Amino acid sequence: MTTAGDIMHPGAQWIPATETLDRAAQLMARLNVGALPISDKTERLCGILTDRDIVVGCVAKGHNPARVTAGDMAKGTPRWIDAGADVSQVLEEMQSHKIRRLPVIRNKRLVGMISEADLAKHLSEEQIAGWAHEVYAKG
Repeated sequence: MTTAGDIMHPGAQWIPATETLDRAAQLMARLNVGALPISDKTERLCGILTDRDIVVGCVAKGHNPARVTAGDMAKGTPRWIDAGADVSQVLEEMQSHKIRRLPVIRNKRLVGMISEADLAKHLSEEQIAGWAHEVYAKG
């Protein structure tokens, strides 16, 4: 059985909810990633921040990214998967919520992220096609 832990990109890094978006963008650039999980004071997942969130949700609206925090951008219930979950559960979670990045948690701690690139590296063409159809093609 292939698990989330097998296909994830290890070493994902949190951004505290109190951190500003300009600092988040700098961290994304340094890590060469397009998304960061947001943590609360107890290092528990409280959201995900994407580069698109920063541009569309802050800059395009005329807000100052040095004054808006990652926590300000956190909306809804964050999705995640346990490191021991089967790959079919990973696909179901991503497809049913139409998400492209999924934090991987082990013992209540962030251990990695699964992105489109990770899916492409580890799944069959048929699995990827099904995922892409559900996430991108369905209304």
